[in-house]
Amino acid sequence: MSNPNAPTDPNAPARKRICVLAPCYNEVENVRELAKAIDEVFATEPGYEHSILFIDNASTDGTREVLREMAAESPHIMAIFNARNFGHIRSPFYGLMQAPGEACIQMASDFQDPPAMIHDFLRKWEEGFKVIVGVKTESEESRVMYALRSFYYGLVGRISQVELMQHVTGFGLYDRQVLDILRRIDDPYPYFRGLIAEIGLDIHKIPFRQPQRRRGLTKNNFYTLYDMAMLGITNHSRIPLRVATLFGFALSAFSLFVAFAYLIAKLVFWNQFTLGTAPVIIGIFFLGAVQLFFIGIIGEYVGAILTQVQKRPLVIEKERLNFEEP
Repeated sequence: MSNPNAPTDPNAPARKRICVLAPCYNEVENVRELAKAIDEVFATEPGYEHSILFIDNASTDGTREVLREMAAESPHIMAIFNARNFGHIRSPFYGLMQAPGEACIQMASDFQDPPAMIHDFLRKWEEGFKVIVGVKTESEESRVMYALRSFYYGLVGRISQVELMQHVTGFGLYDRQVLDILRRIDDPYPYFRGLIAEIGLDIHKIPFRQPQRRRGLTKNNFYTLYDMAMLGITNHSRIPLRVATLFGFALSAFSLFVAFAYLIAKLVFWNQFTLGTAPVIIGIFFLGAVQLFFIGIIGEYVGAILTQVQKRPLVIEKERLNFEEP
């Protein structure tokens, strides 16, 4: 394993500092092995000085104790301990804002983002790209989940005001210039992939096959996936609101047509034609479902506005380890 603090040749060119960010929550089985894998990658990259920043989202399985041990053993291991669990959106973004160095590489702490791809990110960064991301072209997750993700990305891509990246989790390298821009945006609940697309800088995409978690269980559930999905829609598209308006006009016109058709039928077949209760009940339930659906859509936008207005901090820190004093 390379030693980041080993003496160097004073005549050698200055090494560029890279920070590897690994957000974690209950990853006690993975963090130490991940740090070792990252160190092994940089051992073959003598032109770079690296640090590893773990931002822990209030783990309860002993992850923090392991991170304390790692930080005591290696000064290039840094850690931020959140005061509570601030969620899967705010915590990683806050970690990016705190990362030192000339570029930051973000990756999952469960080995679903292969550390070996750091080599590819660095090569493309040296070529001048400010953003280099890994794109999942295949995944060892269930085919149903991959198909659902593909459907969602396709839907959001069609209705979004900017071209959003598909099958991108945030795994990639981000230049200091990009991080400074994101810091100025100061979004309290950011959709990270959308913000990268909004910036408009050239993005280089590197395809990879996503492996399964090496150890432990995934922390994603239906709510976290739904939260991310709705955030992408509300932050980058107004089409659902306009669809609600257009659908209301269309339904009104259809209702008027049906009412007129019933009136003609009743006048022509006065004795034989009876309305019955079934169409009334079906119509009431249909209209109720449509109203609730679009009220929910409006509620998502109102909730997004409320989050922006409240402007609460991304994360409250409880403790940080091995950070240099400002």
